[in-house]
Amino acid sequence: MAKVKRETLRKRIEKDLISQLKGKGIVGNHYSDLVQDYLSLWDLKCDLIDDINENGPKVSGMHGPKSNPSINDLHKTNGQMLKIISELGLRPVPVNEGGEGDDV
Repeated sequence: MAKVKRETLRKRIEKDLISQLKGKGIVGNHYSDLVQDYLSLWDLKCDLIDDINENGPKVSGMHGPKSNPSINDLHKTNGQMLKIISELGLRPVPVNEGGEGDDV
C-alpha cells in the first residue's frame, strides 16, 4: 500500500467527518468548528509522533535521560480527539463487503 501524503490524508479525514455529520443531519457552525478543532489536534498529533520518531522515547534532561514529553502530550491529544468525535456522535463506518472503501 502506497504511503499517502499528510495533506491528502488530512483532507480525506475532513471530508469523511463532514460527510458523516451531513449523513446524520447534524449541521451548524458549531459542529464545523469542532471538526476544525479535531483537525488541529490531528496536526498536533502528527507533529508529536514526528518528534518521538526523531528524538526517541527518551530525551536528555538536566539529570540524565528522561521520558520524551511528547509521549504524554500525545496521550492527552488523542484523548481530546476522541472526546470531539464522541461529542459529534460519530462512529466508525463499516467497509462494504464488496471491497469498497478507501481508495488509497
